[in-house]
Amino acid sequence: MNFNLLLENLTNPALLFFVLGVIAVYLKSDLEIPENSSKFISLYLLFAIGFKGGQELAHEAFTIEIGWSMLFGIFIALIIPIYTFFILKRKLNVFDAGAIAAAYGSVSAVTFVTAVSYLESQQLSLHGHMVAIMALMESPAIIVGLLLISIFNKDETEVIKKSTAIKHSFTNGSVLLILGSLIIGYLASDKQAEGIKPFTNDLFKGFLAIFLLDMGVTSGRKLKAFFSFGWFPIIFAILIPLINGSIIAILSSYVTQDITNRFIFAVLAASASYIAVPAAMKISVPKANLGLFLPMALAVTFPVNITIGMPIYFLIVQNT
Repeated sequence: MNFNLLLENLTNPALLFFVLGVIAVYLKSDLEIPENSSKFISLYLLFAIGFKGGQELAHEAFTIEIGWSMLFGIFIALIIPIYTFFILKRKLNVFDAGAIAAAYGSVSAVTFVTAVSYLESQQLSLHGHMVAIMALMESPAIIVGLLLISIFNKDETEVIKKSTAIKHSFTNGSVLLILGSLIIGYLASDKQAEGIKPFTNDLFKGFLAIFLLDMGVTSGRKLKAFFSFGWFPIIFAILIPLINGSIIAILSSYVTQDITNRFIFAVLAASASYIAVPAAMKISVPKANLGLFLPMALAVTFPVNITIGMPIYFLIVQNT
């Protein structure tokens, strides 16, 4: 196995900008990305990856393998929150266990975007149907998390508004944008897509680096308070993603032999949502501690995945 991939990823400019953001917080620097700019960049990244995925999908013929891949993605999003919930419930209350399980069963669009950039550094390109699978995996975990809380919740004063949460999980801005961009990219002809190619392709890595700088600043700020929760959330946020990603990297070989698809499956299984799930849980489960599961996903799991996780998953799919 080529462990140089690990070192190569550690010197990736996008990752180093993330580290710079964390360092800036600990140096008490006033470095920050304006909130409106950060939101624009995140929307741009989702738009670009969705549109490019739609263009790729337009050149793909629907096959049995793609159908099985979609079912496999949904299966991952359903099974991870179930087993993680019972692990978490041993140490945490039902509300926190359900919210964290939903976050780890769902996916992180930014981790997905970073994985696409990682593939490009290996001279590999993303298949369009994986963008659709990523979007499909966002909502099932939220619904499962809410159902688990509802089943095991003994506090009758905390009634979950399931219909509101389920609707939010499907109409969440990030899900809607990436699905909409995917469809638009699919419908656009090659000639039409060429006109915005400089925006969707050439600027992508630069915007990703700036966005990860912002993620670094955000993570650095949340880490300080997070350490007060003890060792269990930290160990969980490090080990569970690596275990999920490694297992799925192996199991995905039964669905597809394509290295890029298997790598993306592993990254999706390993990632944790820190946008869609917190938004849904804030509405539906106000007793869930946002200060616990948000730093777990953003300040621990996200950097673990982009530093050592991705090279490990890539090594596994190359050698199994």
